[in-house]
Amino acid sequence: MATKLNLNDYLGHNMNCTCGEEHKTNLKIVDIDKNAVARLPKHIETLGYKNPFLVADVNTWNAAGTQVTKELETANISYKKYIFKDNELVPDEKTLGSLMMAFPRDCDVIVAIGSGTLNDLCKFSSFQLGLDYMVFATAPSMDGFVSIGAALITDYVKTTYQAHVPLAVIGDTDILAAAPMEMITAGLGDILGKYTCLLDWKMAHIITGEYYCKTIADMVKEAVEIVVEESTRIKDRNPEAIKAVTEALVLSGIAMSFVGNSRPASGSEHHFSHYWEMKFQAEGKKPVLHGIKVGIGMIIVTKMYEMLEQEHFDFTSLKERSFDYAAWEKKVNDCYQDAAPGIIALEEKTQKNNLSERNKRLTILEEKWSEIVQTIRESLPSSAEMESLLSCLGAPTKPAQIGISPQLVEDAILLAKEVRNRFTLLQILWDTGLSESYAKTIANLH
Repeated sequence: MATKLNLNDYLGHNMNCTCGEEHKTNLKIVDIDKNAVARLPKHIETLGYKNPFLVADVNTWNAAGTQVTKELETANISYKKYIFKDNELVPDEKTLGSLMMAFPRDCDVIVAIGSGTLNDLCKFSSFQLGLDYMVFATAPSMDGFVSIGAALITDYVKTTYQAHVPLAVIGDTDILAAAPMEMITAGLGDILGKYTCLLDWKMAHIITGEYYCKTIADMVKEAVEIVVEESTRIKDRNPEAIKAVTEALVLSGIAMSFVGNSRPASGSEHHFSHYWEMKFQAEGKKPVLHGIKVGIGMIIVTKMYEMLEQEHFDFTSLKERSFDYAAWEKKVNDCYQDAAPGIIALEEKTQKNNLSERNKRLTILEEKWSEIVQTIRESLPSSAEMESLLSCLGAPTKPAQIGISPQLVEDAILLAKEVRNRFTLLQILWDTGLSESYAKTIANLH
């Protein structure tokens, strides 16, 4: 049985870690419990604010807006509000601009009423305005509540911008438990994606020497274990189970703020999600919840790790392989289209596919291959286990279930790594010449 979380252990103080770094978060209040909406005015007053600016969309306002404003009015707290009319918010320049234009200068704190996209928009706009912000969560759908990054779309490319964490995360378990089940299982998918992202992080540490903190990785593993244990009660919308899931999502975000980036919570499974989101937007398709895509991506990545641990390489031959940059550039243009210039510029800057750097990584892969195989075997549950867990809750587990074609699966394995300068399994596959064969194998499975 996983230990029950106590998020207050991580708040209000600096943590001197065995990794040699000092970890801290600016998050001051976490209140995920029954009747939390009634305590929202007290939290606003405790933090010293008098005139909040409430930001919601039509769905989140219907879920919690009336209850929030009733409590504020009872407490004689004046407020202003802005409700996006879009049923499906896209966090792009237009949406962000409309929020910035609506901001009233006499408000002293922004309160996001919602989760994913609303949180990113309020996080970034409040950061740009030099204001603090709070989150009143309406669904346990993702883990970005308290990360410092805001995931936005600019020039058609999904990009994470530096921002800041909220001062408070409030979630009323009755409201959270009433969220659409798709949003609840999206939160589950986002948490299960930590299995593969933590392994990607450890791989980056072994192969490239990237900073890695075992304490933070263990924090996130604890969050995952709690969610897995609660999975059978999630389907019944049990408020205690929903509380555990939401707190685990918040803890995952605290881990990100401790590191200063999304590394403890985002790896190749997230690259798939970002790539598919960009493609859906470009084609005018209805977006799919981030955590749903992450869950499917996690299953694919787990399968590929299972394949990788069976491989035997001729490293000398691998180092002699050339790279057809022109063919790569054409593929990027074909797949990313309007977003291609940004992707190509990122490669020119970071040189992820530089052959000299690749060969250095291959040397380390050869030296540490047995350690790498052992790490894979110790780190992941089986893909079948994960598929079963999500299926039992009615969550999609296969790309086709959410409108992702075999070609989109194949392209994601080949090119999703280009979205970020981050070492993951996808870079290992490219380095070892396995990307194309794995892409075809996995695409044929789905």
